[in-house]
Amino acid sequence: MSEKMQAYIDEAESVLLHTYNRYQIVLDHGKGVHLYDMDGKEYLDFVSGIAVFALGYGNEEYNQALKDQIDKVIHTSNYYYNAPAIEAAKKIKEVSGMDRVFFTNSGAEAVEGAIKAARKYAYLKDGSTDHEIIAMNHSFHGRTMGALSVTGNPHYREAFEPMIGNIRFADFNDLESVKAQITDKTCAIMFETVQGEGGIYPVHEDFLRGVRKICDEKDILLILDEIQCGMGRTGYMYAWQKYDVKPDIMTTAKALGCGVPVGAFLLNEKVGSASLVAGDHGTTYGGNPLACAAICKVMELFEKEHILDNVREVSSYLEEKLDEVAASCEDIETRRGSGLMQGLVFKKPVGEIITRALDHGLILINAGTNIIRFVPPLIISRQDVDDMIAILKECIS
Repeated sequence: MSEKMQAYIDEAESVLLHTYNRYQIVLDHGKGVHLYDMDGKEYLDFVSGIAVFALGYGNEEYNQALKDQIDKVIHTSNYYYNAPAIEAAKKIKEVSGMDRVFFTNSGAEAVEGAIKAARKYAYLKDGSTDHEIIAMNHSFHGRTMGALSVTGNPHYREAFEPMIGNIRFADFNDLESVKAQITDKTCAIMFETVQGEGGIYPVHEDFLRGVRKICDEKDILLILDEIQCGMGRTGYMYAWQKYDVKPDIMTTAKALGCGVPVGAFLLNEKVGSASLVAGDHGTTYGGNPLACAAICKVMELFEKEHILDNVREVSSYLEEKLDEVAASCEDIETRRGSGLMQGLVFKKPVGEIITRALDHGLILINAGTNIIRFVPPLIISRQDVDDMIAILKECIS
């Protein structure tokens, strides 16, 4: 490591709040599916900023769209209309089939809005303020207070209690567990369509359909968190579209802006017309022209570059190669995942493997202590998969 890079790392530890145990590199720039540190070392990136940089790095059309918008206007206020926000909302409606859009600056903010919309919908029905939301054990929805309250990992919550309250937890993919938590106060059932931080668990079709049926029968809202698994990662624009089981409220972020901080919560017309109104919810930066110009270009490039087709083709190859690795290594229990959101489950902690891979020029990330998560840019090729597998084998042998 150069003295310059070490100096930056040392400075970071003196000025940044230590909420991350960072790897000992300073990333400087990227191109395609590769990142480069300050010393010029190249890394094959199978993390993409934790499922953010779907289009890879240095996409010229994307970069130019942002530069053009910067030259026009970056921010106004939500007291005024701006064309990029209107165009972005229209495009999101088209690909999601939802009806109303509220732009946020992050996935956690989108979850906060989804919770508020569900509670306001229930409040307008009966005037009660004691409604309950059912979330899932081992889920992860963010670290702000509302999002943390529906995150099904007590370790994340305990130091920050009390949470917002009236949250019950059921077991993911266990319909009877959900039924056992339903009361006459239940206003929403919420889960990730593919659990990410909790271990890369895709939803089972019968569970998703079963919850949807319960929600329809009892006028309970189904909230799906598509922040990590959405935006094409599973081979569908949103993971629920594989089963055509539509939520009442949905959250999206990460690859929505491909690097520009932006998220959104989406509502169907039933909820959108009978929940949040002027004064109930707001944001200073959400829906700003720059972020929404990014969304518009991302949506355009997804179609132009046939991103979903590439995900479906390359993900099957990635699954095949990861299965081969799992079969040949006694320390690996299984592979699971959906599309380009995959996990290798080990019988031991994976921290050393990830560090070793970084030394060999491969960026990986964990999902829990014993799972290596693979969430690469959606433009990866079979050759990129081969290159990753070669390094991975060397690091686990």
